[in-house]
Amino acid sequence: MAEVTNVSEYQAIAKEKLPKMVYDYYASGAEDQWTLAENENAFARILFRPRILIDVSKIDMATTVLGFKISMPIMLAPTAMQKMAHPEGEYATARAASAAGTIMTLSSWATSSVEEVASTGPGIRFFQLYVYKNRNVVAQLVRRAEKAGFKAIALTVDTPRLGRREADIKNRFTLPPNLTLKNFEGLDLGKMDQADDSGLASYVAGLVSWKDVKWLQTITSMPILVKGVLTAEDTRIAIQNGAAGIIVSNHGARQLDYVPSTIMALEEVVKAAQGRVPVFLDGGVRRGTDVFKALALGASGIFIGRPVVFSLAAEGEAGVRKVLQMLRDEFELTMALSGCRSLSEITRNHIVTEWDAPRALPASRL
Repeated sequence: MAEVTNVSEYQAIAKEKLPKMVYDYYASGAEDQWTLAENENAFARILFRPRILIDVSKIDMATTVLGFKISMPIMLAPTAMQKMAHPEGEYATARAASAAGTIMTLSSWATSSVEEVASTGPGIRFFQLYVYKNRNVVAQLVRRAEKAGFKAIALTVDTPRLGRREADIKNRFTLPPNLTLKNFEGLDLGKMDQADDSGLASYVAGLVSWKDVKWLQTITSMPILVKGVLTAEDTRIAIQNGAAGIIVSNHGARQLDYVPSTIMALEEVVKAAQGRVPVFLDGGVRRGTDVFKALALGASGIFIGRPVVFSLAAEGEAGVRKVLQMLRDEFELTMALSGCRSLSEITRNHIVTEWDAPRALPASRL
């Protein structure tokens, strides 16, 4: 196999290795998949304004997220059912994140439990949660995550119903028979609705409302990141309801098609947050340059999703380690070539976007 030189190349390798049903589950988006392409493409329309002749021999990428020190502003988004990608699944991902000195978010639809992930050793881990109709289930999940040493909850709020992913409907996607959603094992489920179209809907949220966010704060001391915000209005309401942070996300373009890419929605959310809470982004990040652009637009950090499952499918733990290293190296180089020695030096003036007012040019002498 030729040397993998960038993150995107892992997708082609994953496509070769994985069964079609599994690859399609990871790779596809909702309906026309316009937002799926746009999540990546929108980064390409943001250009740099690099500053030169700055001593960039020492570059510091370290940052803190909710008070936890991490090596770089690149973290791992929750992605479901990682054992479909590789037998070690979430175990491998947890070890790779820990080795890179960054945060892993475990999906509540993981094929490894919170306890199993905790058993891989030290590391800062967040737990992604849907609020189910059955609050007893939610309370049990939260308690277990807390007990297993997880540090925050990423509450996914863009899923009152599951988006229409046509590949999954065609493939009649179901979890392979040797795997289970480990976080639901041993829970007192009561009655879960019977599965329909893609076989997953039975697990997805009951109606979540802002009062559920309030309720969640009464049962846990973990900070809550609200994941799936795309507007200024919802940013303000999330902060009013006690969110510790916002993740600008469109669920990897798997929910409502024709929402903007997350990088296009980011600045509106950052402005509405007014620095009261940190704002993060996931969706479409494939290069270190993308990370820099997100930070220049006000993000405190980014989360990667598909690059994790594709690299996991290709090379297991080593693949995930390599993706994190490649993004780290590219981001460091982007900082150096832009004249930034630390994250605090990355500013809005380091980029130009299509919605910026044209800069006044010196008058022509003709």
